[in-house]
Amino acid sequence: MPKDVILTPEGLANLKAELEHMSTTRRREVAARIKEAREFGDISENAEYDDAKNEQAMLEARIAQLEDKLRSATVIDASDLDTDVVRVGSKVHVVDADGKTLTYTIVGSAEAKPAEMKLSNESPVGKALIGRKKGEEVVFATPKGERRLKIKKIEVS
Repeated sequence: MPKDVILTPEGLANLKAELEHMSTTRRREVAARIKEAREFGDISENAEYDDAKNEQAMLEARIAQLEDKLRSATVIDASDLDTDVVRVGSKVHVVDADGKTLTYTIVGSAEAKPAEMKLSNESPVGKALIGRKKGEEVVFATPKGERRLKIKKIEVS
């Protein structure tokens, strides 16, 4: 049984757009590559054909994965959230042990982009922050050792 996928409205729109692109444009492109490769002759020894068929298999697997995520998606409406407690959809301003201020947006695992400071609710930082309130200090383990963050502000993302 697939686990629930937690998405923000933006994340839902992004997944739908990717699915639409994959199932229309990309399918046509791959089908054209397969057709072109067939025209090269004997497909039993045709690397172009094999490559195009592999690409088609990966594309179909990604489409199935996206459809599965969308089927089991739970959309969190950030406007329904309050700013008392950190939840999926919250933007959390924290200060680390060095006094550096960081802002994380807590999202579901399907939307996580650490480089954009969008952290999964299943990540070590996300798990530590979920359910906490402004002013609380969280301590959690990382591969580099224990880390401390103090919550300064919680906003709706």
